[in-house]
Amino acid sequence: MNTALDRGLSVLEHLARHPHGLPISLIAAELDVPLSACHRVLADLQRRGYVRQVRKQGDYVLTTKVVSLGLGFLSSGGIVEIAEPLLERLAEASGELIRLSIVDDDRLTWVAKSQGRRHAGLRYDPDMGMDARLSCTASGHAWLMTLPDERALALVSRQGFGTPAEYGPHAPTTIEALLGYLRAARARGYALIDEVFAPGMSAIAAPVLRRGEAIGVLSIAGPRLRLTPQRMEALGPALLAAAAELGPVSQASSLFNRPALGKG
Repeated sequence: MNTALDRGLSVLEHLARHPHGLPISLIAAELDVPLSACHRVLADLQRRGYVRQVRKQGDYVLTTKVVSLGLGFLSSGGIVEIAEPLLERLAEASGELIRLSIVDDDRLTWVAKSQGRRHAGLRYDPDMGMDARLSCTASGHAWLMTLPDERALALVSRQGFGTPAEYGPHAPTTIEALLGYLRAARARGYALIDEVFAPGMSAIAAPVLRRGEAIGVLSIAGPRLRLTPQRMEALGPALLAAAAELGPVSQASSLFNRPALGKG
């Protein structure tokens, strides 16, 4: 990292992965930034309201100003208003977590969700705004299945397979294993994973297509005790119908109408 901007963005991204905060010494060490430079960056971010200290001389944490930027962007793009009724309908029918992600160049980012209320107990509820790991999420597989193998593998290679702590026991960790998942998803029409993203969790996902190109992904995720392979297969038609419905209406959102989407 050679510039103050690079360092500032790296600090924000790093703190986003540690919601309870980090001490400045650890931030500097993990980002390989001189302590004095890290202090200047944090001071500037604090002055602009993007970070704060939990207590005097304590850990640094992100403020809600970062969240407000993202929410404002999504709101102005129109995607929340467009997708919300559809996501809520699918959540009501499934009783599980429904997520929408959008394709942006070489990234797939979760931008909206709706949680079904039918079941009590264990609920699967990750944070929005994160990029999906393409190799081990149903959403990632649903996007990759729409791409030529060469392009799909290039995207995964750029992002990486991750480490064992970042995925479930059945996650593909080789190219051949990943291609097996993608071939099965193409034959099925949607991606299906069981203890791939995380232990005890399963999910299905379908691409949102417009003019033959994936512009986003809809997914259903939950504990495998409820979301069994048989249950996921039963939900498949409803998921595909919802994805097909969202494709045409997505033209009303600027987030789905950027040039060269998904072709980076």
